[in-house]
Amino acid sequence: MMQSTFPLLSLAIWCPIAFGLIVLAIGRDNNPGLTRVVSLIGSIVSFLVTIPLFQQFDKAAHGMQFVEKAGWIERFNVNYFLGVDGISVWFVLLTAFITVIVVIAGWEVIEKRVAQYMGAFLILSGLMIGVFCALDGLLFYVFFEATLIPMFIIIGVWGGPNRVYAAIKFFLYTLLGSLLTLVALVYLYFASGGSFEILAWHKLPLPLDAQVLIFLAFFMAFAVKVPMWPVHTWLPDAHVEAPTGGSVVLAAIMLKLGAYGFLRFSLPIAPDASHELSGFIITLSLIAVIYIGLVALVQADMKKLVAYSSIAHMGFVTLGFFLFNDMAVQGGIVQMISHGFVSGAMFLCIGVLYDRMHSRQIADYGGVINRMPRFAAFFVLFSLANAGLPATSGFIGEFMVILGSVQYNFWIGMLAATALILGAAYSLWLVKRVVFGEIGNKHVAELEDLNGREFFMLGLLAIAVLAMGLYPAPVTDLIQVSVSDLLKHVAVSKLP
Repeated sequence: MMQSTFPLLSLAIWCPIAFGLIVLAIGRDNNPGLTRVVSLIGSIVSFLVTIPLFQQFDKAAHGMQFVEKAGWIERFNVNYFLGVDGISVWFVLLTAFITVIVVIAGWEVIEKRVAQYMGAFLILSGLMIGVFCALDGLLFYVFFEATLIPMFIIIGVWGGPNRVYAAIKFFLYTLLGSLLTLVALVYLYFASGGSFEILAWHKLPLPLDAQVLIFLAFFMAFAVKVPMWPVHTWLPDAHVEAPTGGSVVLAAIMLKLGAYGFLRFSLPIAPDASHELSGFIITLSLIAVIYIGLVALVQADMKKLVAYSSIAHMGFVTLGFFLFNDMAVQGGIVQMISHGFVSGAMFLCIGVLYDRMHSRQIADYGGVINRMPRFAAFFVLFSLANAGLPATSGFIGEFMVILGSVQYNFWIGMLAATALILGAAYSLWLVKRVVFGEIGNKHVAELEDLNGREFFMLGLLAIAVLAMGLYPAPVTDLIQVSVSDLLKHVAVSKLP
């Protein structure tokens, strides 16, 4: 572990939270302009403080970097213990970047309770970064559960007509799924002789029956968060009712908390149980990839279609993790990062249309390209990235997982590859009905193309999608050592 001389991770966590509290303190509905400016400054500063993590990261080093450790609840040996490896550092950067986009996206759209809206997103950003940095089990749990509160408020206050139902469903699913995790954390605390250090738990020689129970306890929390089939039903409701910014953060970052949990807890703490139950996880992942892909095809609501496509894409992630080969695990992580850009961009595009027409129904559109050519160019690019077009970020992760699947088992690889066909089907079907053809109705005829703010935020995401698709080396180089270490660890039996 490499100790940090400067608390970069604390800065990354607490800077957005501090700005969020400032925004809440100064925010008044009679002066929303100041609130928006402070929120934007806060999000940009919070992103800038994460850049040194990438610049100073030693990609050849093993173990955690930028480590910070201080006593917290010393009676129970609970520490404020932070650190990142090649896997988690990317999600810190992604979270901070997406927060800037979300603040810009809500600039003109949110007119009531602007301070509370912006403050909730800034605080949520800091809490999510805390999840990716925590190396103490209890600290991780506190951050993991605390993320529910701002998102619950965002959906419940600024959401659609059924927002209260969607917010409560989201909260109950994710909270109930996490309760067993707390039991597992307490068990591990006593099994390790009174330590909450996650890295110490990785070395515990646990019997197989205990590993299976721990794995299932973690699985309940992380599977709901991903979400995996069949505990996915909260996600389409949450996406449809959430405001655009809420949908972006939910898809781009919050779903990744569950997948990240598998890498940090399930695989290294219960490696034998992970191998034992891998067939079960692979089956659920393939159901998500194929069945949910078919469900996406029949959606009439644009947001629901993209929400179901998110479940299918995250099925690729969990599939990659439980094939236990380097290519597939790296592919799963690359897919997580790419999905953050692509799904966020898709929801922003739908938000742009909704702001103009106040409808998400595909049937209400048609011929948008005739009135909004710049928007159409972005929408087609992101839809093709969603389908996994080569030279976009959406292709890299899926291709790596398919290669890893074929190495593991040809038939699993073939079933996984159907996602490329289904992804192309629902993405192109959406583009055909919304963007191309004759102008569908008088409301479409009155549409105006992107303004400067919208062009800027979609442009940033387009650059990210193309840059990662054309040159993925910075991502794969950084995660390589950490993935290799994880797989070596999982390959060695921890049975006593």
